[in-house]
Amino acid sequence: MRIIVTGASGFLGRLLVGRLLRTRTFGGAPITRLVLADRVLDPALQFAGDPLVEVVHGDLTDRLADLFDRPVDAVFHLAAAVSAACEADFDLGMSANVDTTRALLEAARARSRAGGPVPRVLFASSLAVYGSDPALPPPPVISETTVPLPQSSYGTQKLVCEQLIADYTRRGFVDGRVARLMTVVVRPGAPNAAASGFLSGIIREPLARLPAACPVDPRLQVAVASPRRTIEGILRVAQAERGTGPGRLEGRLPVNLPALTVRVAEMLATLRQVAGAATAALVTLAPDPAIEAVVGSWPAVFDNRRAAALGLEPDGSFLSLVQDYLTDHPAAVTVDLPRGAG
Repeated sequence: MRIIVTGASGFLGRLLVGRLLRTRTFGGAPITRLVLADRVLDPALQFAGDPLVEVVHGDLTDRLADLFDRPVDAVFHLAAAVSAACEADFDLGMSANVDTTRALLEAARARSRAGGPVPRVLFASSLAVYGSDPALPPPPVISETTVPLPQSSYGTQKLVCEQLIADYTRRGFVDGRVARLMTVVVRPGAPNAAASGFLSGIIREPLARLPAACPVDPRLQVAVASPRRTIEGILRVAQAERGTGPGRLEGRLPVNLPALTVRVAEMLATLRQVAGAATAALVTLAPDPAIEAVVGSWPAVFDNRRAAALGLEPDGSFLSLVQDYLTDHPAAVTVDLPRGAG
């Protein structure tokens, strides 16, 4: 089984690749080749020496011929330009998100026509496809049947890609699956250009003795998920057999991955609980109307039944997300924690 992961050097890409290499199987079949594609070559990519791994470096549209020069069984399409970057640069978002995704789907279509299986394509979408409109206010609880009304270029681009994948699947060109991701918290490393990046930053930076800014009203509710639950969801949606009943993927509807609903104020209170008042005081309120407009347009309360039918559940509490971070990234935590906090 030959599998491609785009955006393999990104945070979620590395986690996904690590999980696939630990199991060395996909859908019960052995993985024979795992192709890691990314525009940015990570010199510390620890998987490059694995005999299953092939690394393809460069702009994705320029390397599609190399990626699809042999039969492909599955593609995890994680590569994307992030929300704030797309809002700042419309052309970047259209090129990196819409044009690249369509080119990838065309390459998969051509490959299946040339011989080999119809590729299974998992697309990482986003809760940003949802939003509010004066003519159609959103319901209090969001499900996959809620009409998507994105309020950002990023959300619109993700929705366009979802519809392309649904139609390519309807036509039998690919077996497309869409997992809509919640905001992933806590992300390690340097801040990125995502509008939601502060939701990790207000936890990650103080734990490293660094100041952090909160650009939104702390009363704002957000939908979050841990990296662990997010990767579990991506893999479950990708590997599920089609059909009806528990554990099977029914229809072409996207799957909203399970959401934990929490207020930003609760996140800050959890930081105080785990690391003390002095650490929590490193977070200052610095309102940013542009950031709040984007993040505030995203829904926070989700009906998780479609994900639950696949055996997926949300994180139990925001405290569990912080504890995951403390466990998985101990070197990034430099504050003195009370006994038992980690």
